Amino acid sequence: MQELRKTTGGAIRGRIDDGVASFLGVPYAAAPVGPRRFSRPEPAVWEGERDATTAGPTAPQLPTDRPGMPALSPVTGPGWIPGSDYLTADVRAPDTADRLPVLVFLHGGAFVSGASRATIYDGTALAREGAVVVSVNYRLGVPGFADLPGVLANRGLHDQIAALAWVHANAAAFGGDADRITVFGESAGALSLAALLAAAPPGLVRRAIVQSGGGSHVLACEQAAVTTAALAADLGVAPADLVEVPDEGLVAAVGRLAAHPPDLAVDGLRDPLMGLAPLGPVLDGELLDRQPVDAIAAGAAGEVDLLVGSNADEMALYRMVFDVLGVPEPDEDGLLAAVGRLHPDPADVVAAYRAAGRGTTPAQVADAVGTDWMFGVPTRRLADAHTGSTWRYRFDWRSPGHDGRLGASHAMELPFVFDTVGRVDTAALAVPDTDETRALAARMRTAWVAFARDGDPGWPAYTASTPTTRVFDTQDTTTDAPDGPEQAVWDGMR
Repeated sequence: MQELRKTTGGAIRGRIDDGVASFLGVPYAAAPVGPRRFSRPEPAVWEGERDATTAGPTAPQLPTDRPGMPALSPVTGPGWIPGSDYLTADVRAPDTADRLPVLVFLHGGAFVSGASRATIYDGTALAREGAVVVSVNYRLGVPGFADLPGVLANRGLHDQIAALAWVHANAAAFGGDADRITVFGESAGALSLAALLAAAPPGLVRRAIVQSGGGSHVLACEQAAVTTAALAADLGVAPADLVEVPDEGLVAAVGRLAAHPPDLAVDGLRDPLMGLAPLGPVLDGELLDRQPVDAIAAGAAGEVDLLVGSNADEMALYRMVFDVLGVPEPDEDGLLAAVGRLHPDPADVVAAYRAAGRGTTPAQVADAVGTDWMFGVPTRRLADAHTGSTWRYRFDWRSPGHDGRLGASHAMELPFVFDTVGRVDTAALAVPDTDETRALAARMRTAWVAFARDGDPGWPAYTASTPTTRVFDTQDTTTDAPDGPEQAVWDGMR
């Protein structure tokens, strides 16, 4: 059955299936083409009724499922689906919704890939739990995050702010409560969300859920300049002329750069993205003038309830990709070299992680160190820095995939949060459809919606002195000691 709603941009025609109304590909900003390609997003307006029954185009990016690569499209989306109107939102809500909490999802993808239409992000189960669910697309790659001469920086973050303003203005049209907007993001979406907590206008976000992110990953201008120079050299143009390169050329250049990322450890700085992404938010002096965690510690987002967490084996997903691509595992010298890019005393770090039982082989230790550097320690620091009400979780359920080595990898919590276990192809994450996995998904779905509704996910709040943390697993537990003693090696380091 079709359904008509009126938004600030115009009328949209969606559909109702089994009690859930869906409106897909709804523009929250005008198409980023022509003079808008590298500028601040502008409102979208259209005449007549706009069809919102099918998913729309996606931001320019490489194909997701490529020969020799793991099939990750259920997690990251289909890759580039061409079309100019891709600054859009997908909305799902109970067909009788009225003043329900709103959950807004920011997808991951290393700032260069991803889409709201990924099947694992289907918000139907969360809607049935009692929420309006909105997933948004934003500019990626060079148009979204490259720091270029003479144009607005952090365009992808500006898109996200525009999307939140659109949700705030249109929540009631979908049965949502504009005063109860919870933003949740994973990976690059979580890093974006931490930046938004520091930079977004007050009132757009009531609650936030940061999944596998942190607030200390924003690039300095000097680091962003390294990537810009590498892109320009690859394409044989001056940095200022990158804005003239067609999307196809920019996407190809980003792909080549991701395969051989530049060294962002410049001017005494360490690479906050650990070589996993060549692009990301930058300290532009306008939207972001310091690391988000520092702004949050100074009181930014103190009025926002925060739920923050990470997974036990984050880097195992990247190790799987490396294995599929035939990248050899590091030996002992390779381990020390990798850790040395993060810490001045790599031998001490390796000894501490081995003493804590965080791996025996060089690859296992490297993955444990990377998990903490990129995700675990920043998660704790963000929770400690937040001056408002805070909750923390850790996801420990381990997939049997990759001969058991995939574990509780990066992105593994997503089919559980969205409760899409058994309804989407999660072969890359190897999540079996069992009573156990469905029960865990139901518990996480319920906790996320309860937090959005009431500001309480169902376990005690977190403080630096009493770091109570919910551990999601086959049997959920609660601990006041979520961090191992080996993490002390990172004290005083950023």
